[in-house]
Order: sequence, then structure tokens, then C-alpha cells
Amino acid sequence: MSAPYILVVDDEPDIRNLVQEILVDEGYEVDVAENGAQARQARDRRTPDLVLLDVWMPDEDGVSLLREWMQHGHNDMPVIMLSGHATVETAVEATRLGAYDFVEKPLSLSKLLLTVEQALEDGRQQRNATALHRYSITEDEPVGKSQAIQELKQQLSTIAEHASCLLMLGESGSGKRIFSRYLHATCQRCEGPLINVGVATISPDHSDVELFGRERGEEIQPGLLEQATGGTLFLEDIGDMDMVTQGRLLSALQTRQYIRVGGTETVPLQARIIAASQYDLDMLVKEGLFRQDLYYHLAVVPVHIPPLREHHEDVPELLQYYTDFFVTQDKLAYRRFSLSAQNRLRNYDWPGNILELRNLVQRLLLADDGSDILLEEVEEALQTGLNERHLINTKPAIDFEIPLRDARIQFERAYLEHNLKQVEGSVGELAKISGIERTHLYRKLRALGLNPKDYTRLNNKAG
Repeated sequence: MSAPYILVVDDEPDIRNLVQEILVDEGYEVDVAENGAQARQARDRRTPDLVLLDVWMPDEDGVSLLREWMQHGHNDMPVIMLSGHATVETAVEATRLGAYDFVEKPLSLSKLLLTVEQALEDGRQQRNATALHRYSITEDEPVGKSQAIQELKQQLSTIAEHASCLLMLGESGSGKRIFSRYLHATCQRCEGPLINVGVATISPDHSDVELFGRERGEEIQPGLLEQATGGTLFLEDIGDMDMVTQGRLLSALQTRQYIRVGGTETVPLQARIIAASQYDLDMLVKEGLFRQDLYYHLAVVPVHIPPLREHHEDVPELLQYYTDFFVTQDKLAYRRFSLSAQNRLRNYDWPGNILELRNLVQRLLLADDGSDILLEEVEEALQTGLNERHLINTKPAIDFEIPLRDARIQFERAYLEHNLKQVEGSVGELAKISGIERTHLYRKLRALGLNPKDYTRLNNKAG
């Protein structure tokens, strides 16, 4: 994990240099500024983990600069105020604006170091709490004692010792997000933030801002790469990223720096990138829909996440895990899977993988008040899921009495369903038939609730 980055702002060179030397000796990365203007420039170049800010400076006072930062949303860094002649009113105002603490001059170095350590720890916990709340990460540990899962965990533990990019490949619902969290928890960056983002949820018109941030005058909006500083950024569905953003991401990975949208100064890239895809990226590269150079850069360490049917011996443990999970989290009544029910599910092929199992457990727990889950109930639940999947083979009639917008959606769904069956789930072939750009087509399919893999699987079974 990279050393915490501290910005020291003080107009007295003796104090400024002394504090810098001491903090560097303590293992911190330190930058200095002698006035408000230099402090702004340093803050714009890179968000500090902590700022030591003098109250009295020649161009402006530190409290005014603190107020400006907070008004512009730069509350992602703790600020310790330094002063030798501050009044009680000044200290109260700085604290009200969000200053972490107030240290008087002449400085007690032991007290300063203790305050710095506490501020950094509190700032780290606050960033982690924010990231966890924003992305709702809940399942922490991969479940299963099968050889496939144990070998995968061992592989990830080995990879965790290095800071290289990582590409996770696996079917939808196979647990790529869970394994990314496991990798983060076992690496040196575990104390830093873990931020998950589905690339498909980002509009192509805003992807640059989302990932790289933006500058508008003195206002800075940190992007996901900057928010993940000192930690990990997990890019889910990387195959949905538009070509322009792919180029910018490649440049950032190659140079380990980037420029915010509207900015001029470079920002260092200090986050590990884990990319994931359920699609065949090699095929996307051949079709010209994914940059080959970016693919090779991400695939330095490719990791295959096995579908649940390849480690079905883990199903009983997964059933127990998600039963306990929903009983604890959602306060549902506890229900025990009978041996016959477990055996049936252990031999089921799980086309939706762990996500399908998770949803099945939740549905069954919601259906009763605590009785055992028997084979008959499991069969009924599986049949319901099968019927839902077979609905994709049924061409819906268009209701001519509904608004035009709704009728258009019905037609698009029927059109795409029909052609997905014809091409056996090949999105590349569907893109050629429909004339829709590949990335846009993926988003449209997802918005309509269509999964190309369902058509491939059902057609294979039918054949």
C-alpha cells in the first residue's frame, strides 16, 4: 500500500521544512506550499490524505482557504490547523468549517505526530465507510471447499502480493465481485478503499468524468480512479466501455497518471485496477469492439471464475450461507433445506450460477414461516424459474392500444428476441443484423432484461 500523502502549508520556511523532514522520516509522502495559491495548485494536482494548514499566511488566511475547500466539496481530506497566535474564535470557526484539529505553535512534535496518525486513520475509516455505503458491498468471503474454489483462492492470494492489473472472466452471476473483494482484502491495499462500478451503468457521454474526474475553475470533482487512491477500483463489464474511454484508460495504465476533464495538471494513478467481463473479450478484440492493446494490458494476469456447475459440491454450503445471510440481514424466518432438496439442487445445472442460487434461497425463505424446505417446493421453484427463462422464446404480441413509446419497447424486445434465437445468442451477429453499435446493443439488451447467454443455452439444449 502506498504511503499516506500529506500536504504541509506554512509561510515560515523553518517550520515548513522541519515538519516535512520529520514526516518523511516517519514514512509519509510529503509536499509543501508556502501560501494559499501554492496550496490550491498542490491540492488540484493530487488530493492529499491529510493537510497541515497554517492559519496566518501572507496572501490569505488558512481559515478562508479551508472554507473555500469545504464549499467546493473537498471534504474528503482531514485538515489540521496550525497557528501561534490564533484566538478562540478562530479555532471555533475552523472547527465549525470541518477542521479535524487545531495545533498551536511552537509545535510539540510528539503531539503533532500523534494527531497526524489519528487524523489519517479517521480519514481512512471515513473513506471506507463511504465507499461501502455507496456500493453496498455485503458478501465478503468466497464460499466453498471444493478444489476449484480452493485453487482459485490460492491463485488470488498469490496475485495479491503484486500490484499488476487483473482481468476476471466468468459467466454472469458466477461471483466475480465477491472474488474481487477477496483479492482486495488479502492484498497490501486492503486498508484503502474498494470501489465497484458497473461500466454498463455509466453513460458514454459521462464516462470520462466518472472515471477521471473534472475541473471547473477552482471546483474539482474527483473521478473513480482518484477516489480509489491507495486501494482498488473494480470495473465490472469492461467489455461495455466505449472505445474513446478505453483509449484514455489505457494511457492512464501505461503512464500511471491522467488528466481530469477540463484540467491541465496530471494526477498520479495510485489504485489497482481489476477488470471483469462475462463476455469473450478476445472475440470483441477480433471484431474491433475492444482495443487489443488494452486487452493485453489488463490480461497480464487473467483469472477464470468457474460457473457453479463446475463446483456443484459447494451447493449445500452455499445454501446454508445464504440462508444465514437473509435470516440475519432481512430478518426472515429460518428454514432448513431437507437432504432431498439439497441433493436436487446439488445436481441442478444452475444456468444463473451463484446469483440464481442466492435469489432462489431468498424466494424460498420469503414463502413460508419456518417449515423445512422439501423437494416438492424446490421442484416448484425451479420450474417457475425455468418458465421465466422460456418466456424469452415467446414472441410477445404488440398492444396497439398503448402509447407509442411502450409499443416501440415491445417491438424492440420481440425483434431482438427473434434475432437472438436465430444467431444463438451471438451479440456480434446480432449487431450486424440490427445495425446497432455493439456497446449500445449490450446496454439495450440489459435494459430490456435480455441475456444473450440464455438463448445460447436454451438453443443448445433444444439441439
